Amino acid sequence: MAVRKVHQVSHSAVRERVTIDQVARNAGVSRQTVSRVVNNHPSVAPNTRLRVQKVISRLGYHPNALARSLVRRRSHTLGVVATGLEYYGPSGTLVGIEHRATELGYSIALKLLHRPQVDDVAQVLNSLLSLQVDGIIWAVPEIGANRTWLQKKTPDLPVPIVFLSMHPSDNLPVLSVDNRAGGRLATDHLLAQGYRHLGLITGPLDWWEAQERKCGWEEALRNAGLEVEEHQVFEGDWTASSGQRGFCLLSDQVPEMDALFACNDQMALGALQASRGRGLRVPVDLGIVGFDDIPESAFFWPPLTTVRQELRQLGGMAVDQVSRMIAASLEESAQCQPEMIWLAPRLIVRGSSVHR
Repeated sequence: MAVRKVHQVSHSAVRERVTIDQVARNAGVSRQTVSRVVNNHPSVAPNTRLRVQKVISRLGYHPNALARSLVRRRSHTLGVVATGLEYYGPSGTLVGIEHRATELGYSIALKLLHRPQVDDVAQVLNSLLSLQVDGIIWAVPEIGANRTWLQKKTPDLPVPIVFLSMHPSDNLPVLSVDNRAGGRLATDHLLAQGYRHLGLITGPLDWWEAQERKCGWEEALRNAGLEVEEHQVFEGDWTASSGQRGFCLLSDQVPEMDALFACNDQMALGALQASRGRGLRVPVDLGIVGFDDIPESAFFWPPLTTVRQELRQLGGMAVDQVSRMIAASLEESAQCQPEMIWLAPRLIVRGSSVHR
């Protein structure tokens, strides 16, 4: 049986639009099953899903996105709020969000939050809600109290929201790399290599992630029976130039310093450059560990030991979480409890910290 007809009346003839019923007949399934495949519903068996997808591709079926959203009251769009995309952490997370969203059939509506003031937070949030997004991923680093107002609004929001990289909060879905554990990993490694006079270059200390990495450094030193002194710490701003300034200041304040934990790889790069300018040999005279494992860190000289955070995985897991919450919101009987998910970082040992 022919399932589509092309009338050869003229070269300008237009092929008839393929319908969902035609796809169902060709695939040997119900139109409801085709709809579930199109909407990425988890209840379809893998073999059936694959068969329907092949028929959709062969026939050139294109579901009407507007009709789908009206019927199901869904836009198949996720709102994402981000900031600091010039930094590796936020940009890497966004890549993971976009990749997983595409896999699940979502489009992304991206809004950048340039300031953490309440008026700006409210404007960005209202802008996304006006686009009728199905859910929101708040991928803005926790800086000061920039989430306080939003957290109070969360119970009244008409769509689910997931937060990234913030302190644990009751009844809120939060996903984060365990930054404190990462700080301990870096510091414990330097201590295990025999270094004893450790300096620290933090990120901006109004960032929650920077605070947590500093706490991990302090905990590791205290666990080793070493004193923690404020003159061992320099507050950077995530840039290589602040790493350079931080190293110079710390080496003057702590002349016995023989190791340094820089809380991101860019600051570690600045410290490497500055130490070379002072005639120090890394890792013989000075051990250095960074944080992030940016692609370039393996090509520093010497190659940089660093703490890897799986940012793309973090972004993908955020999409999975908000997708589950969306599905639960569409079924009154379903429940999706808020989760606090920590991703464990991993130490990548290279030449900048192996004490010879």
